[in-house]
Amino acid sequence: MRATTEEGQGQKLKGKGRERDDEMSGEFNQRQKIRRVISRRSKTFCAALMLSALVLLVAAGCNKQGETFVAVLDAAPATLDPLRGTDAASERLRQLMFNTLVRKNEKFEYVGELATSIQTAPDGLSTTFTLRDGVTFHDGKPLTSADAKYTLEALFASNSAKAAPFMEADAQGGQQNYVSSIETPDPRTLVVRLRKPWLQLLTNLVPVAIIPQGSGDAQKDKPLGSGGFRFVSFDESQQVVDMEAYDNYWGGAPQIKKLRVRAILDANTLQAELRSGRVNLAHVANLSPDAYKSLEQDANLQIKKFPGANLVYIGFNADSDPLKDARVRQAIAYAINRESIIRDLQLGQARIAHSILPEESWAFHAGQKYAYDPAQAKRLLDEAGLRDPDGDGPQMRLPKPIVFKITSASAAVRQYAQVIQNSLKDVGVPIEIETLETVSLFAQLRNGQFQLTTARWVGGNQDPIFLRNLFHSSEIPTQQRSGFNRGRYRNAELDKLLDEAVNTPPDAERDRAKNLYTQAQDIITRELPMMPLWYPDNLVVATKGVGNIQLDASADWDFVRKLTIEK
Repeated sequence: MRATTEEGQGQKLKGKGRERDDEMSGEFNQRQKIRRVISRRSKTFCAALMLSALVLLVAAGCNKQGETFVAVLDAAPATLDPLRGTDAASERLRQLMFNTLVRKNEKFEYVGELATSIQTAPDGLSTTFTLRDGVTFHDGKPLTSADAKYTLEALFASNSAKAAPFMEADAQGGQQNYVSSIETPDPRTLVVRLRKPWLQLLTNLVPVAIIPQGSGDAQKDKPLGSGGFRFVSFDESQQVVDMEAYDNYWGGAPQIKKLRVRAILDANTLQAELRSGRVNLAHVANLSPDAYKSLEQDANLQIKKFPGANLVYIGFNADSDPLKDARVRQAIAYAINRESIIRDLQLGQARIAHSILPEESWAFHAGQKYAYDPAQAKRLLDEAGLRDPDGDGPQMRLPKPIVFKITSASAAVRQYAQVIQNSLKDVGVPIEIETLETVSLFAQLRNGQFQLTTARWVGGNQDPIFLRNLFHSSEIPTQQRSGFNRGRYRNAELDKLLDEAVNTPPDAERDRAKNLYTQAQDIITRELPMMPLWYPDNLVVATKGVGNIQLDASADWDFVRKLTIEK
């Protein structure tokens, strides 16, 4: 399934840097560590305010954007091509400019977007989509089933990550498409035929934007879709995409007539732009929790908060020593005080996560839980043969630190990574934080060049089928095939459970499917190839006068189309 994205994945590669916390270990409890981080952060914030003031003085002589509404991404999109972009920034642009056959509703159920009817044959070997009447592309041409057929065939012929889940590995090391043929009996009917029953078809169609026949090669420079906004221009040097409302949009024309989407990577710059009024809306991950608190005090701004279902997690490389040992991974989990981080660092802007799946999912199961217990962490490390050489002395249990690779794009990530670093030092596990530009980070993750990492999944974790993508041994990335099992985790028992679960219809056999996913989550939480941290709230900063801000738990950017602007 590729109805998934990760925050900030689309930045341009600019370089990388390393940083160490050289603070001596000692008898400090978790709260004191967090307070030190917050204290350092406060000093940084004061400096940021001075910088912001200078920016605002310069800005005073600048013209406003006029009627252009400016929204912000916290990372540059990897591509404008909707069939290739899987990073969060690219997907949000897709949600503004394109439509798909299928979408997820607020309950994470699959419903039609361009399709008004979806009918699966009793034998499971075909699905028939009836398309909306009267839908046109931004050039005025009608959208038909021929365009949908062209889109899918162009995707299958590509090496896009969005094509990978439609392919099944064969015994010879190659791959076969689950889709055997695509038919278009009339302009409003699309029939997708399968080699064998496959329950993941709708799941994997969610991020596939329908494009006009013959437009595949042009999409990367001039995206052409059927969504609420149409493309005008892209300034790559400034990372600015300009769009305009598509007044003939079948779902209703946006009230925003001119939309500019900017990538602003620096959190201090973003705060200054919001305060100056040159940015109208920001829904980003690179603002720290106290930045939201500060912006909330600005009389010209408003903060909207919605429960989130996306996931912040720690990823382990299960092929890397000493993380090959599940006891070491469990020890790391017990050593992290998530409750304290959420309260003192996240300022309550998140919910603790005990599963990859959100609690709202029909398949949610907490499995084994990991409360803060440093004594248990030390016992597990002892059992794994990583004994403390000098008790409470300064020596660590490992001769060299575990490298914790994180994105340089987010101040919030850097802050909680430092707290985790200090917590693990307390139990004798040395951690070296390495910050990389996001494109470089994810390239290294795909190649297995990491030990420890952290990121945010956007969207994918809301469907239990996603567990197979994350943890099945066939989903380990190779040179020939993309995959999301970057931790290289292998478990034959789990493979068998997940294969059975994804082929069990949740509508017809809900109890059996739930039982299979429950067993799978028991293994996943016990073995811990990935540690869920928390579900962050969806926070939106907007200028006063922006109305109808309604963001669903999956944070779909279609909400921008429905915004109202006070005249």
